[in-house]
This record gives sequence, C-alpha cells and structure tokens, in this order.
Amino acid sequence: MDQDLESLKYPIGPFTIPDSISDVELRKHIITIERFPQRITAATISLSKEQLDTPYRPQGWTIRQVVHHCADSQMNAIIRFKLALTEEKPVIRPYFEDRWAELVDGKFLPIEPSLKILEGVHRKWSILLENLEAPQFERTFVHPEHGAEFSLAVATANYAWHCEHHLAHVTNVQNRNGWR
Repeated sequence: MDQDLESLKYPIGPFTIPDSISDVELRKHIITIERFPQRITAATISLSKEQLDTPYRPQGWTIRQVVHHCADSQMNAIIRFKLALTEEKPVIRPYFEDRWAELVDGKFLPIEPSLKILEGVHRKWSILLENLEAPQFERTFVHPEHGAEFSLAVATANYAWHCEHHLAHVTNVQNRNGWR
C-alpha cells in the first residue's frame, strides 16, 4: 500500500496486541474510552453537511460514516464485554462494518443520534470497566474472524486504540482542510 494512503488509513498506526498490559496502562485505556464521546462530539458537532460528507481518505468513509461506525462498533463492544463476563469464552458475532457504513443511517443520518448513542454506551461501558476486578480483565471471548481468544484487557486496549484511530481520521481531515 502507498505510504501516504497507509498513513491516512492508520493515522496512529495499526493496533498491535501488547505482550502485557500494566494496571496503569489499563487505566489509561479506560480513560480514553470514557472520554471518547466528548472528544468526538467536540471534533464534529460544528461541521457542516459538506464537511461531514468529506472522506477521510480516498475511497474511505466520510466523517459522517466514521461517527456512525463508532456508534455501531461500540454497541457491539459492550455486548462482547458483557458476554465475556457472563459466559465462558463466548464466540462473538462479527459483522460487516463496511456494509453497515453503506446503509442509509450510516450515509445520510445526521450524526447527533450516534453521538447520543456513544454518550450512553460509553457511560455504561466506563462504569463497567472501572468496576472490574483484575481477574475479570483476563476473561476472554473468541473472535471467529481472527480465530483467536482475546482477554478483556487486550480488548480494552484495542477499543481505546479504535477510539483514537477514528478521532484521528476526523481531526486529520480538519487539519488538512484548514477547518480547525
């Protein structure tokens, strides 16, 4: 892949599964998840329709689709966490993110409903994460697309990365276009 396109696609780099996650790192990931709704709202709420419909990269999603994707993704995330906390090594259900982004709500709906979803889901999720005991972060789910088990500690790191990844998509478009 072209280096410029790669940096547009992965502005903070791709997620790498850490060998270990300290309590301090885990706490930072939880704070990232907790603060994401306010940060994505601040970055997007004043954008015009034309700005929201600007792709973050060539052949990429629009900012509008990114916001709606984040709501879709985080709804799935909290369900995955709850499954892992209440079942033994559940196999989670993947979904076609790219196809979801092409549905009418992802392409045309104003972003406010998804911002509200993010606010509510992240509030519940943050409370859940903040109150987990260390052994609960070792509970796992199986992701069939990857054929691997993921601990909730790793999943927390992954979703914190996901928040920063998509926030960077939005802010990079704004910076490139002089909207900030």
